[in-house]
Amino acid sequence: MDYRSLGRTGMQVSPLCLGAMMFGAWGEPDHDTSIGIIHRALDAGINFIDTADVYSQGESEVIVGKALAGGRRDDVILATKVHFPMDVPMGEPGGDPNRRGNSRRWIVAEVENSLRRLQTDWIDLYQVHRPDPATDVEETLAALTDLQRQGKIRAFGSSTFPAHQVVEAQWTAERRALGRFVTEQPPYSLLVRGIEADLLPVTEKYGMGVLPWSPLASGWLSGRYRKGQQVPESTRSRRMPARFDLSDPANQRKLEAADAFAVLAEKSGMSLVHLALAFVMQHPAVTAPIIGPRTMEHLESQLGAVDVTLTPEILDAIDEIVPPGVTLSGVDEGYVPPSLTDKFLRRRRIA
Repeated sequence: MDYRSLGRTGMQVSPLCLGAMMFGAWGEPDHDTSIGIIHRALDAGINFIDTADVYSQGESEVIVGKALAGGRRDDVILATKVHFPMDVPMGEPGGDPNRRGNSRRWIVAEVENSLRRLQTDWIDLYQVHRPDPATDVEETLAALTDLQRQGKIRAFGSSTFPAHQVVEAQWTAERRALGRFVTEQPPYSLLVRGIEADLLPVTEKYGMGVLPWSPLASGWLSGRYRKGQQVPESTRSRRMPARFDLSDPANQRKLEAADAFAVLAEKSGMSLVHLALAFVMQHPAVTAPIIGPRTMEHLESQLGAVDVTLTPEILDAIDEIVPPGVTLSGVDEGYVPPSLTDKFLRRRRIA
């Protein structure tokens, strides 16, 4: 497996990153099964694992820590994230308002919890999971810089930040002589191409690594969603039924596009999964898409994508289905926190 530079950090990572969101209560609850999937990925040449404190309320980090115990930690570039509340289930109201967000107070406390769960002395890439409108980015960067100087983290990045906030963070780091975000983790897939218009040019300018999440668009590009067939039930559809409700015209458009991509993949002699992953991997600004298998079968179906090269003819056919820079409405959108969006909308109506 060929390895790629993680931005300008000097770290070399595999072209696929193993995402651990589905290990634990959110996906596969059996720890031994999840550990087996992680070990298979490592044996296949993947040396990059991404998780987050909030995934199954810390359980994912515990599973990853178990999988890397016994001598495998040194061979892995290990990434995790901080931001979401840890004292209430994700999306539920309540909880301590100081046990979430991007403040120094929370980051310094939660990194210790992640280190303990992961059974490690350091984190290679510590990422801010979402922007926090209540916290100045300088506060966040200063806390992360201190952790880097203490050796608890090697580098730090952002996740699902809009282009203007990526630029603001870079300028703040330079102006205040602080460490900077060296990676960004945005949603990107055949159905979600909005970042091609703004974010990817920005990350290239600043030499940032790009680690796209949901390259299979929450399963829409798994090959299971075809026109004329019943929508399959999945863990995601049970947790987020609105995303898969075909009475919504936006979801109908997703289905039509996913079916068209499946036809293109068949004509090109490959699976839709390989087409989708190769498309993301092949973009020159992308470092490594994050795959999130729940089963060994899922993992095996995705590993072969590293050997796929899409021809200019296939890329042109992809652009005919979903044009460059276009995101189909309703698919993994939401860069800006809803509270901030609502505020701007209210201002516009008042004006």
